[in-house]
Amino acid sequence: MRGATLAATLAIVPLTAACGGGDDDADTDRKQAKVSVSDAPANGVVAPARVEVIAGLTGCKPKIRINATELRQGVCHTKKVDYLITTFPTDELKESWLDSASGYGGNYLVGTRWIVSAQPQMLDGFRDRLGGTIRQLRGFGPAAQPSAS
Repeated sequence: MRGATLAATLAIVPLTAACGGGDDDADTDRKQAKVSVSDAPANGVVAPARVEVIAGLTGCKPKIRINATELRQGVCHTKKVDYLITTFPTDELKESWLDSASGYGGNYLVGTRWIVSAQPQMLDGFRDRLGGTIRQLRGFGPAAQPSAS
């Protein structure tokens, strides 16, 4: 009985520590900002769902466009491309966003509670750094017809 109680306690402690509200946002941002590009999925680390950390892993400092309860979105401007990083508090909200975006079509790099919207040729490089899956959304409306040239 004592062993079962100890095992249950050890299983719950990491959960309560992860959910604790003791850190303020500034402390959390500083801790997460220590993630470096070398901590990419090639090393087994997946990007956390924070706009600033994901942006750092892609080599930019984002400008936050949206800071709402349902999502945070930052835009990155680089010499090569502009792209968006959107994070969500839950995967359900992420999937809802993707459902809405499906009307526009396009390719997106999708991870746990985050999405990167960029030119398709950039997504593979971002996937190497962040992990995730490239999703192609079809969009609504007529499909382009092949030309008869």
